[in-house]
Amino acid sequence: MKNMSRFLLILLTNLLILQVINAQQPAASTRMIRIAELEIIPQYLTEYKKILQEEAAAAIAKEPGVVAIFPMAEAEHPTKIRILEIYADKAAYEAHLKTPHFLHYKTTTTKMVASLKLVEMDCLDSATMAQLFKKMPSGQ
Repeated sequence: MKNMSRFLLILLTNLLILQVINAQQPAASTRMIRIAELEIIPQYLTEYKKILQEEAAAAIAKEPGVVAIFPMAEAEHPTKIRILEIYADKAAYEAHLKTPHFLHYKTTTTKMVASLKLVEMDCLDSATMAQLFKKMPSGQ
């Protein structure tokens, strides 16, 4: 629970950065949004989640172009992981792929992943996107 609270605090902090990014970018359409759909081999699930949490926290803390990396697991099927990824733009995504924390994540988890599908998304409501998580009480 502490890790989740810490992660959410980092995510909320990053959303403040989103306002700065909004001021610097001409349009929300330049953002890159995707959902990663993964199936993790059950014997690796605990180890995978630890590595994923470390990678997501590092990306949010160290990369201004990473707006959100929000990992989730299906409640009924905990080996089915979904990751909401939002980047300021394609260049921020490409820079993310070269960071030490992402490279560590990728090289250490490859054997743990049974399947991976990357789904590119389009934002339907950029005005509301800037309000993400504002309603969430801090510390949760």
